[in-house]
Amino acid sequence: MTATASSSRLATGPRPADLGRQIAVIAATCFMLIAAAVGTGAFGGTSVQDLQGGALDSDGSFLAPARPAFGIWSVIYVLLIVYTVWQALPSQRANVRQRAIGWWIALTAVLNGVWLVTAQFANLPLTVLAIFALLVALAITFQRTVVVRRDRVVDAILIDATTGLHLGWVTLASVANTAAWLTQAGLDVEMPDLWGIAVLVVVAAIGIAIPVRSGGRFAPGLAIAWGLVWLAVGRLTGEPASAPIGITAIIVAVLVLVAPIAVNAVRSRRGGRWFTP
Repeated sequence: MTATASSSRLATGPRPADLGRQIAVIAATCFMLIAAAVGTGAFGGTSVQDLQGGALDSDGSFLAPARPAFGIWSVIYVLLIVYTVWQALPSQRANVRQRAIGWWIALTAVLNGVWLVTAQFANLPLTVLAIFALLVALAITFQRTVVVRRDRVVDAILIDATTGLHLGWVTLASVANTAAWLTQAGLDVEMPDLWGIAVLVVVAAIGIAIPVRSGGRFAPGLAIAWGLVWLAVGRLTGEPASAPIGITAIIVAVLVLVAPIAVNAVRSRRGGRWFTP
């Protein structure tokens, strides 16, 4: 069995770089957690929803999710913390999959923290730059989780599901962040409902493409759908109100949830396995 097909095998013995990678992941996660505390105002600063003049709050734009949507960060952080502890075990030091993915997960943790610090102390254009840098890093990390396959449930949960949820949520968050920036900048577009629907169509295309290209991974679609449902709640029950955008968000949420099911159904007919977080 090749190293690509079996991630739990050791390609060679431990190298000095392996220990460095484990330490880097621990340091990156610690930085992310400290940045989260600073960025959310836990040390006396301003809470995220009040930053940038409230532009990042649930009423900051037509594409902002309602506040409960951001609870998904707690799930992502817990999974990243557990991953950090697990990857630091001696048994993971020379693991083929950790070598391929560990540094990238560390980078995503750092960029996650950078966005929070940027939101607290810089301006909206820089937050957009930071979140798209995070999105690119997550896309590369996720692609590597697909190429370097796992053969254990723990890998599926702590690497694939964690990265997938992170990617899916940041995909939608980057849309909301950009919309908040353009709204605060005073961009006055005609027919905002139409523009909002057009953006959600792009989100749908991305949400469908991910499971198609990854063999039916569920986690990214779950996170995107979660954000879309709360975006719909925000537009249908809050301000700024937009029934067309709210209804479209619900439709797109259904599509991105159904897409991995359809892909896995096709794979199952061809003799493939289902469990694909």
